[in-house]
Amino acid sequence: MATALASLTAMPRVILAPHPTPIDSLTRLRAALGPDCPSLYMKRDDLLSFGMGGNKVRKLQTVLADAAADGADTLITCGGLQSNHCRATAAAGAALGKRVVLVVNGVRQERPTGNALLDQLFGADVRYASSREERTAMMQAVAGEETEAGRRPFVIPLGASTPIGAAGFALGIQELLVAGLRPDVILHSSSSGGTQAGLIAGCALFGLKARIIGVSADESSASLAAVVRGLVEALAGRLGGSHAALGADRDVVVDDRFVGDGYGIPTEESREALTLVARHEGIVLDPVYTAKAMAGLVERIRRDSFSVSETVLFWHTGGQVGLFA
Repeated sequence: MATALASLTAMPRVILAPHPTPIDSLTRLRAALGPDCPSLYMKRDDLLSFGMGGNKVRKLQTVLADAAADGADTLITCGGLQSNHCRATAAAGAALGKRVVLVVNGVRQERPTGNALLDQLFGADVRYASSREERTAMMQAVAGEETEAGRRPFVIPLGASTPIGAAGFALGIQELLVAGLRPDVILHSSSSGGTQAGLIAGCALFGLKARIIGVSADESSASLAAVVRGLVEALAGRLGGSHAALGADRDVVVDDRFVGDGYGIPTEESREALTLVARHEGIVLDPVYTAKAMAGLVERIRRDSFSVSETVLFWHTGGQVGLFA
């Protein structure tokens, strides 16, 4: 495990957000949820100091180091019209002086809003796909065009959810330990799997025995858990550690009960959670990811899934730009 940890901490990074994010104690929310509520904290990755923040920034810091080593001058990635990952990649391209091509599924807005507006502001070249299924092939076609034009493209998969992207998130666990917090539970929004894989690997490598609970924003628990486990196993190979050393032998807990009618479609529970946090803590969640994850947390507290003596950390993965889409 020591070798794998040394490999992780020595991994090349492009530093986009050099400052650790705050950890807030949610005292008023805890009081609102009743006397049996555990101690509640929030890791504020919505406040990462780059490109409007969010969990994608952590993953991009390691992924873009690979792009730099490859000599890339063009970054290509994909997502939905209001993708947080696309916005973060566009910002990274602007900061690093690289061309960015985004393949997004959705209809071009006459007057861009939210992340689509920021993509434009950061100078990305946006291409439109007719469906989510078309994006991967379209990215490869764009990469071919860029190569023919004499550029060196680097394709970043959806959400930067690769083993290297997961490594970038794993490094975030160190910030908890430096801050003196050792939660019993970490709950977060899970979608393309890289964040959850990073949390599992980071806890295993840094010796934090927290239970990791991912609340799905779209995928079924079985399919997303398989993706997460595969990323952890692949990261173990990259770092030279055993699967057990990176936590690949642990249960991958994905709760898919809060997806509702589908990705990006608010539910009654997510609307309540978003309002509850805003009105008790003055903290803004987003309607696609973190509000549904918070709904999962609130439901677990109300049915006494945690002991009052436990410490529960909600990892805010950002995305609040989605409120203005």
